[in-house]
Amino acid sequence: MTKVLDDVAGVAQNLTGVYEDLHRHPELSGAEVRTAGIVAERLTGLGWEVHAGVGGTGVVGVLRNGDGPTVMLRADMDGLPVLEKSGLGYASTARGTGPTGTDVPVMHACGHDIHVTCLLGAATLFSAHRPAWSGIIVAVFQPAEETGAGARDMVADGLFDRFPVPDVVLGQHVAPFPAGALGVHAGPAFAGSDSFSVTLFGRSGHGSRPETTVDPVVMAAATVMRLQGLVSREIGGNETAVLTVGQLHAGTKDNIIPEEAQLGISIRTADPAVRERMISGMTRIINGEAAASGAPQPPAITAGQHFPAVINNHDATARVREAFAAELGGAVDPGPVTGSEDVGTLAAAAGAPLVYWLLGGTDPEVYGKAVQDGTVASTIPSNHSPHFAPVIRPTLDAGISALVVAAFAWVGTPEG
Repeated sequence: MTKVLDDVAGVAQNLTGVYEDLHRHPELSGAEVRTAGIVAERLTGLGWEVHAGVGGTGVVGVLRNGDGPTVMLRADMDGLPVLEKSGLGYASTARGTGPTGTDVPVMHACGHDIHVTCLLGAATLFSAHRPAWSGIIVAVFQPAEETGAGARDMVADGLFDRFPVPDVVLGQHVAPFPAGALGVHAGPAFAGSDSFSVTLFGRSGHGSRPETTVDPVVMAAATVMRLQGLVSREIGGNETAVLTVGQLHAGTKDNIIPEEAQLGISIRTADPAVRERMISGMTRIINGEAAASGAPQPPAITAGQHFPAVINNHDATARVREAFAAELGGAVDPGPVTGSEDVGTLAAAAGAPLVYWLLGGTDPEVYGKAVQDGTVASTIPSNHSPHFAPVIRPTLDAGISALVVAAFAWVGTPEG
């Protein structure tokens, strides 16, 4: 293990240019063609068995090295429709076609470029140190995590029929805490997520005569405000739920009361019973506000993306935590987080335990100063922010090391 980790710094340095290239050229969910090509080429050069086009643009690499357990390491590849404002020399200026067919900016605002680069680094080390381990490593580079479709599509495309079924699924997500630090929580680790598109129907007319209309803008505003009471007044203090209205669209001109208003809603929960109460309450409030406004017809509520909660297996998490403590100085327990992920779909379909951890990506000095000033929430950019930009080193070093150490908790054998 020591010999393997001794090579991490060199591998991370060699992959810095790859990371900057991936960051500069992000691709939206399902369109990760260039990224997949880079991944496939790199894995092929390392001597892996490479399969492209799995579940769309997914890439699966398999490295067989004698008898032993099968470990799946997963990284997601897609970017987001965000205009980057990091000011970095390798900042993205990429554009893409959004789900509604519109031209949008594209950015790796969630750090998936870090995930890809770290997994390529781990793949490099497993190829270079075959005498140190025995078993099978399956590296999954997954598309479309941001839409909740990528893992599902890879499974539907025969991921566990065509490739070795893992004994454990491992992965990580970069987060806004100090680079070099790791965080892992047993049990419910990431919240489940549900999104909804809502259309509120009014009756349009001239802005000077609102009495002749049913104003969907006012209806939408009342609905948004009333929805905020769900968590604060209907969810217990010892329960977890988040409701965000991330989209509100209405109208074409300031003196025209429009006919419709559209809302985009995201709900995060960890408990199925809380999820049902949140969805039921949301539906009740939307329909109630429409009725109170005299809407000419009931709202249209359409369910969209669904991410199941990420549940880390207790025994497997303890095993990884012990390995992190022995080799990397340990990992903190961040508790459950309200972000969502579809990696659990892979583990569930494989019938394998899952361990999914957080990887710090913020400059430690910057983070430390923010803690001292009490400004972490206001000054440290988080995932999905146009300013989110993990510091390259030591984030890559820590992420590569974490993947290798966690995998060695299953396939590792003593070095001579």
